[in-house]
Amino acid sequence: MDENTLLGKVVNSKAGRDMHKKFIVVGILNSEYVYISDGDLRKIEKPKKKKVKHLNFTDTVAEEIKDSILSKKEVTNSKIKIFLQSADIRKEV
Repeated sequence: MDENTLLGKVVNSKAGRDMHKKFIVVGILNSEYVYISDGDLRKIEKPKKKKVKHLNFTDTVAEEIKDSILSKKEVTNSKIKIFLQSADIRKEV
């Protein structure tokens, strides 16, 4: 699993209390865990650590957010929230 392909990806949670919610991958811990944020309940300052196997990955990538993370720029919660609300998110086939 390549870090650059996961970062910024929009995911759907398929297990846990946050089931069926949309998040953006904001960090990668290792091959099993990623950090996700929705800008609302899970803020960028305190992202949720989640197992990759509990996530459905979509084809949608938040390029602006991904670029900000990679260039160590600040990512705001409102940017994440707005992206998740406005994005046309499709499931991976």
